[in-house]
Amino acid sequence: MAEFDVIIIGTGAGGGTLARHLAPSGKRILLLERGDWLPREPQNWLAQDVFVDNRYVSEDTWYDEKGKPFQPQIHYFVGGATKLYGAALYRLRAEDFGELQHHDGLSPAWPIGYDELEPYYTKAEGLYEVHGARGEDPTEPPASAPYPHPAVSHEPRIQQLSDQLAATGYHPFHAPCGILLDEQNMPYSTCVRCANCDGFPCPVHAKADAEVMGVRPALEHPNVTLLTNAQAIRLETNEAGTAVTGVVVEHNGATEPFAGDLVVVACGAANTAKLLLASASDKHPNGLANGSDQVGRNFMFHDSVAVLALSREENPTVYQKTLGLNDFYFGSDDFEYPLGNIQMVGKSQAPMFHGEKPGETKLAPAWTLERVARHAIDFWLSTEDLPRADNRVTVDGDGKLTLTYAETNAEAKKQLYEKLHSVLGKLDLNPGHLFHRFAYMKNEIPVAGCAHQAGTCRFGTDPATSALNTDCRAHELDNLYVVDTSVFPSIGAVNPALTAMANSLRVGDHLLERLGARAGAAVAV
Repeated sequence: MAEFDVIIIGTGAGGGTLARHLAPSGKRILLLERGDWLPREPQNWLAQDVFVDNRYVSEDTWYDEKGKPFQPQIHYFVGGATKLYGAALYRLRAEDFGELQHHDGLSPAWPIGYDELEPYYTKAEGLYEVHGARGEDPTEPPASAPYPHPAVSHEPRIQQLSDQLAATGYHPFHAPCGILLDEQNMPYSTCVRCANCDGFPCPVHAKADAEVMGVRPALEHPNVTLLTNAQAIRLETNEAGTAVTGVVVEHNGATEPFAGDLVVVACGAANTAKLLLASASDKHPNGLANGSDQVGRNFMFHDSVAVLALSREENPTVYQKTLGLNDFYFGSDDFEYPLGNIQMVGKSQAPMFHGEKPGETKLAPAWTLERVARHAIDFWLSTEDLPRADNRVTVDGDGKLTLTYAETNAEAKKQLYEKLHSVLGKLDLNPGHLFHRFAYMKNEIPVAGCAHQAGTCRFGTDPATSALNTDCRAHELDNLYVVDTSVFPSIGAVNPALTAMANSLRVGDHLLERLGARAGAAVAV
């Protein structure tokens, strides 16, 4: 059996970041990725292939609570879900780490405060080359350093929108973007500022994803090994059930065991829960780390809605995802509960409508959809999804994953949509900018769209109500850790990737200490 100091299962925001952080230690590190490298090919930038043909959606089948199969919008590649993310790298608000009362109930406090994670947010922003501007967003938490790169500039139509919002009394801000863009020296910029970023893979590696910024730098160290097409199917423990002794992996049609002194799971909220539940044994009859019966529970994935507003004039913007609005994050004058975040998304392209709303657009003439795309201004609204014990992942004896989910905070999501509608209505006081009567194509995000999944393996101080301790180590196993979004006690209302990255760096420092203490020498970082 091959032996390693650390085995990391999953290469996304959590696992890929951790691998880079641990790599300089010289310790033997094995990275396991169930998928392969995402191919670099012309189809990376073709909306038809990405949004309609689902070329990069990985094959998998989950089941809902009624036993109906569905294909999750999941991406099993080196870099995980970040390969197709929009690279919006927000910090949670400081208040998100405490208890927050919502319309549908309480969002619980984290076992660590914002202050403890703040230095790691700063490190993660540096690692992922985040572009942004401090001081524009009134809800932003305090930061110990400026963004490492200047904000991505608005193109004229979005700058016009930003100016109008500000003139109307709102507080638009430059959205934090993880892209390898140098606007002052475009001939040498990796990013070409194209329209095919949000939701697309980047064939020129200009997106700050976990493959480009995490895995590839880690692999420059000879002590790091990556195994692709390698799915972890079970974790084995010692006879006492106090430590993981091996990871059983399906690789190239065969089953192989690997041994690691420390094992870190970062498979994404649903699949991390699946792996731990599928690893049940006599000592852990309900699954590993599950003495509290919390593994798989509290599944969250953001109440999100994509909204398209049609402007009277054309919107020639290419890279649109540069503006955010948090004026309603914690509520409004007529709604006392938090509503959430409004941000731009990638610019609409006609083929996307076929992919997102095929039933409503399949009969529309192509020129109509092209015209809609030319006039579209596109928004993404996120409302906090609340943790519910009955919203959960379960696994049967055959390894079938069932996701039981009922929506929370629907009224807050409705209110946020109405707020955006009202905001845009005020802007129509400036003639010629938007339709007087707005036309929307509203795309609800189904549970299969699980890019922001979280919460199935929460960390905490009480072993009776959490699966992991504050170091994200399983309460019941000395060497088992989790570093993806499944550890989140709550999800907030902004994109979770940066928080996963920051927490991975925090846990990484703990692991470096532990590895150094065992080795009897300081660890180089």
